[in-house]
Amino acid sequence: MGLVTQTSTRRPGAGESGAGQPAPAASPGTLSEVAEQGPFRLGRGRSRPWVVRPEEAFSIDGLRARLLGSVRSWREYPPSLRIWFILVPVFTAVVAGILRFFRLDAPHKLVFDETYYVKDAYSYLISGYERSWPDKANDSFNAGNPDVLLNSPEYVVHPPVGKWMIAAGMALFGSDNPFGWRFAAALTGTLSVLLVSLIALKLFRSLPLAGAAGLLLAVDGHHLVMSRTSLLDIFLMFWVLAAFGALLMDRDDGRRRLAARLAAAAARNGGRPPVAELLSGPWLGVRWWRITAGVCLGLAVGTKWSGLFFLAGFGLLTVFWDLNARRVAGIRGWVSGGIIKDGLPAFFSTVPVAAAVYSLTWTGWFRSDNGYFRHWAENNPSATWGWLPDAVRSLAHYHQEAYTFHQGLSSEHPYEASAWSWLVLGRPTSFFYESPQQGTPGCDVAKCTSAILSVGNPLIWWAAAISLVVLLFWWAGRRDWRAGAILAGVAAGYLPWFMYPDRTMFYFYAVSFEPFLVLSLAYCLGLVLGRSSDPPWRRRSGLYLVALFVAAAVLLSAFFYPVWAAEVIPYDAWKVRMWMPSWI
Repeated sequence: MGLVTQTSTRRPGAGESGAGQPAPAASPGTLSEVAEQGPFRLGRGRSRPWVVRPEEAFSIDGLRARLLGSVRSWREYPPSLRIWFILVPVFTAVVAGILRFFRLDAPHKLVFDETYYVKDAYSYLISGYERSWPDKANDSFNAGNPDVLLNSPEYVVHPPVGKWMIAAGMALFGSDNPFGWRFAAALTGTLSVLLVSLIALKLFRSLPLAGAAGLLLAVDGHHLVMSRTSLLDIFLMFWVLAAFGALLMDRDDGRRRLAARLAAAAARNGGRPPVAELLSGPWLGVRWWRITAGVCLGLAVGTKWSGLFFLAGFGLLTVFWDLNARRVAGIRGWVSGGIIKDGLPAFFSTVPVAAAVYSLTWTGWFRSDNGYFRHWAENNPSATWGWLPDAVRSLAHYHQEAYTFHQGLSSEHPYEASAWSWLVLGRPTSFFYESPQQGTPGCDVAKCTSAILSVGNPLIWWAAAISLVVLLFWWAGRRDWRAGAILAGVAAGYLPWFMYPDRTMFYFYAVSFEPFLVLSLAYCLGLVLGRSSDPPWRRRSGLYLVALFVAAAVLLSAFFYPVWAAEVIPYDAWKVRMWMPSWI
């Protein structure tokens, strides 16, 4: 009978995803079937036999079926369908943009930590590094007169990327107005909604789920507040999300390369790859999408050092994907072959690339003559490290001092929040609060309030917290790689904070992994939608339930919007929106 191999009999759209691994229930709009039966109908995929001959197993079609399942290139779909692949994500981004840019200049003053990052960004525009400010500099800044910089350098503990991005918005729209201060944050938040929708489309191959994921992130209050204020965390989130999207592209690209090279080797050897080729598998060449991910992760670390945890987590994730690809393809030494031919290239495609990008983000400091600690090495010679350039030693000392600061940051703050409380919205951060007097614009009653509270939409956040438990079961029990990928994003952004229980931390740090919470929720909405093989009444019921959930989330966001966007409302209306005493 000859050499045989096993392949799954599950339908590509309903039971497999990627490398022959079980997937969540297919949902209305699954793209692999949409192409044949319209954008909101599902058909049945063709079954594949469990046992096939090597000539079939190692053909290009057989390998692609095992490694990529029913994944197809967008070019293979008819133009009438491809337009929806663009319109749905763009629609969610337009909604996000309207919510983020409308009244972006309110309040017309620096709020919360904008007092640090906006002024640092202005200093970058002027000098390329952080300079100090006189007392009451905020008053001058709020009045549209930011040009009160001192000549002495300022000690800061966060890298430059986020502040350079804020500075770009100020360069475009001016440093003397809040719209210029906040433009970069609003644009970044809007683009991150577009990315989430595209990533959901890539993961779930479902137009409804892509639309739901983008819309839920667009209307969530926590993401909205962070997109309307110039803090660094929204930029960290964006670069992390971009890196994740690049790695998803790399996953498919790597599997296509593996299928093509194994199939070519089999064709040259009478239908099956040589034994030597199956010992470890082929080299896959330069993985440009993985290098792109390395660039994005370098920019993430260059925004906040917590990006290092995503660099480590995503690096392991992409190697595990490659190891599994070699196993599914039929490589006998898939562990050793994957480590040598995928793991080592993955390391050099991400870590050194990220390190180089991170170093480049300090160009302004290197070029300065007055940056903080810029000449430290010249005044502190070292017999051990003296061979390093003085600028490098000075920057290393700067980083050591900043790390010491972060490690010892334990001062009390009225809005500090333990990581345990983040998912349940235990202590959101108040960015702004004022009590306008009666007669001021918008205040027609005796007592009014204008506030910015970075609290998430409770329906979205609490449902997302529950969905993480569901994903754990689907990942462990059904070995769905998509569930594992989403959980990896949450884990990289969330779990490291538990290592620092005494450190002062805030709820808004959670925005770095919020997109993965939304993807987790979208995954579970896909389970609610039902399988392609379910009867029509079940499918319709699932669609109605998902639509009802999304509609309820949108309505709840409309209810909370005034306390996210600093609208002037009666004090009693503000109090009604404070669902927990800890929100005040």
